[in-house]
Amino acid sequence: MAFKLFSNAFSDGGWIPELHSCTGADVSPTLEWSGEPPETRSFTLVVDDPDAPAGTWTHWLLYDIAPKVHSLAQGYKPGNLGLSGANDFGRQGYGGPCPPKGHGPHRYFFKLYALDVQTLGLPAGVKTTELHPALKSHVLAEAQYMGRFERR
Repeated sequence: MAFKLFSNAFSDGGWIPELHSCTGADVSPTLEWSGEPPETRSFTLVVDDPDAPAGTWTHWLLYDIAPKVHSLAQGYKPGNLGLSGANDFGRQGYGGPCPPKGHGPHRYFFKLYALDVQTLGLPAGVKTTELHPALKSHVLAEAQYMGRFERR
C-alpha cells in the first residue's frame, strides 16, 4: 500500500475553503494518512507555499508525531501532539493561506514524512531552516497533498 495523505476539506489539487485561510477562521483542515512503511517511528508535517512573492512561505511545521497517530482534527492547536515549529507568520501552529490580494492562485503543499526516528531531537519553535536538515537522513517515505487558494 502506498503512503497517502488525504483531507476531507478539499480535493487534492482543489480549492482550499476560505474557512482554512486568513480571510476565514484560519483553522487547519482535517488530515488523515495511511500506508506508511512498517518501520516508521514518527511523522513530520510541513505545509508551504512555493508561490509566495518572497520565495517559499512556511505555513505549518509539526514534528515528532507518534507513529500510532494517523489523523489531525480540524482546528489543530499546538501542544495537542507532537511539537510545533514556527511558521513564517512568526507563531507556532497552523497559519492558513494568505497570499497577497490580486497575486493570483497559490499552491499549498501539505507534505507528510514518515521517519525512522522517534524524535528529531529539536525543541518546539524551530524554523524550517532547522527542521529540514534534521529530517534529511531520516525520511523513509513522503506523502503529499496540494490545495489552491486565491485572495481577490
